[in-house]
Amino acid sequence: MTREAQRSTAPIPALCAQYKDYFDIGAAVNLTTIDTQQELLAAHFNSLTAENDMKFERVHPEEGIYTFEAADRIVQFARQHSMKMRGHTLVWHNQTPAWVFTGADGKPADRDTLLARMKSHIETVAGRYKGRIYGWDVVNEVIEDKSDIWLRSSPWLDQIGEDFIAQAFRYAHEADPSAILFYNDYNECHPEKREKIIRLLRMLKEQEVPVHGMGLQGHWNLNGPSLDDIRAAIEGYAALGLQLQVTELDISVFDYNDRRTDLRQPAEEMLAQQAERYGQIFRIFREYKDVITAVTFWGAADDYTWLDDFPVKGRKNWPFVFDEKHQPKESYWKIADWRKEYNG
Repeated sequence: MTREAQRSTAPIPALCAQYKDYFDIGAAVNLTTIDTQQELLAAHFNSLTAENDMKFERVHPEEGIYTFEAADRIVQFARQHSMKMRGHTLVWHNQTPAWVFTGADGKPADRDTLLARMKSHIETVAGRYKGRIYGWDVVNEVIEDKSDIWLRSSPWLDQIGEDFIAQAFRYAHEADPSAILFYNDYNECHPEKREKIIRLLRMLKEQEVPVHGMGLQGHWNLNGPSLDDIRAAIEGYAALGLQLQVTELDISVFDYNDRRTDLRQPAEEMLAQQAERYGQIFRIFREYKDVITAVTFWGAADDYTWLDDFPVKGRKNWPFVFDEKHQPKESYWKIADWRKEYNG
């Protein structure tokens, strides 16, 4: 019997069960997908991240007003299905309402006011989910992509100073001393940005800031980053004594600069290349199971992905290992069936 025939008749192995001796397998979700993808999520994932519903603008849209209904529903879904829950994200330059950075006089809030608002927000949000969320992306994307700049310009940096990063971690640790605290960023494998992230993390460690992990977002595509750069990033971050998690994994079938919008289905060669890519990347992840504690996809199946319309308006993408009907793609078999790949 051919491998394809065996797969068509055999039960589909749960992805998280295949990796139970390696690392957690997670998915980012929202209120729609915990309904439309419920069976898929329950079958294959043992960890969840709220895609947007724990971000500042969602849970704290106005001063003194918190809206936890959506976040609470996602946490409850995770508990009902015996899944772990990651928190995302406490401090970010994006998706933070303007009032946070504005003083009573309409001018930019001063350092003390902004630090007090940050502390109150972190205490309230992380404190609410203490014991239910095991780890937080505390600070998100503060490293600048441009080569000659270290930290990204933002109201947090401009109005507080670079110590806002350390303060965020300290506030998070005070709010939930048992939570694992992560710095999270994209383009984390590009050598130049990798070294700037390592510089930041080393500085925080030297200052005895409670940062415990590095979140590699993993928004990758068919051609980049290279496998060598992925490996070098894992080794570089792990050398700091941090645990690593891949926090937002997807493999776009388009290069970033590919502007096509005419595809209604992915070409076969795209899917074949994607499957090969997933197989290669997960092989590296498995090699580093001693430092990688979770791999979270930024979604679960191709019927919903943030990459639809981004960065090209009107374009569909297919970045996951399950298709639009929640069926396993060849990418799934490459990462779930690797023992047979080894054994023939």
